[in-house]
Amino acid sequence: MKRNYASGELDNIQFFTGIEIEHTPAFGLNTLFVTGIQSVVEIQDWLDDFASYEDKARHIKHIFFGANHSFNPQTPEDWKEWDYMISFFLKKDYLCSLDIPLSAVEEFNDNGLNEYNNFIPQIRVPIPYIKLWNYNTMLKIDDKDFNASNPGVWTHSLHDLKDRNKFTPWSAYSNDTIIK
Repeated sequence: MKRNYASGELDNIQFFTGIEIEHTPAFGLNTLFVTGIQSVVEIQDWLDDFASYEDKARHIKHIFFGANHSFNPQTPEDWKEWDYMISFFLKKDYLCSLDIPLSAVEEFNDNGLNEYNNFIPQIRVPIPYIKLWNYNTMLKIDDKDFNASNPGVWTHSLHDLKDRNKFTPWSAYSNDTIIK
């Protein structure tokens, strides 16, 4: 995924930092964003670098994994690498998020990441052209089949879900600092 940064549109970014701007439990925290599967040693080195600043406001409190839509495991080995990388930092008490595409939701719960209280799974549900849907549009949280794994279904007004207090404009994403 290409993103616009202060230095222009770039791809192949592995690490960047910034303030968490999406309205999750990590909102407002200094964050290390990790794209793709990376070495836990290198991630720890970046965290240690930021922890060395005298200005404690620059210390990393949150790690956002799967940045730039990079979480896309294809094989059992891919799943193990993601699980190892994230759980390593959960065990060190970092607050960790993972951007999960809808296509990976069913298989995702085969790992143990949801057992950690400091884990924030963020299920990404693309809805293109959201402003074109009328006021009566509903978002239905369903099951994979009738009465398969959920106790029922939930429906939410799309209009209500577009609450201003939960909205982050694309322009807010341009303040991150690329570190590698």
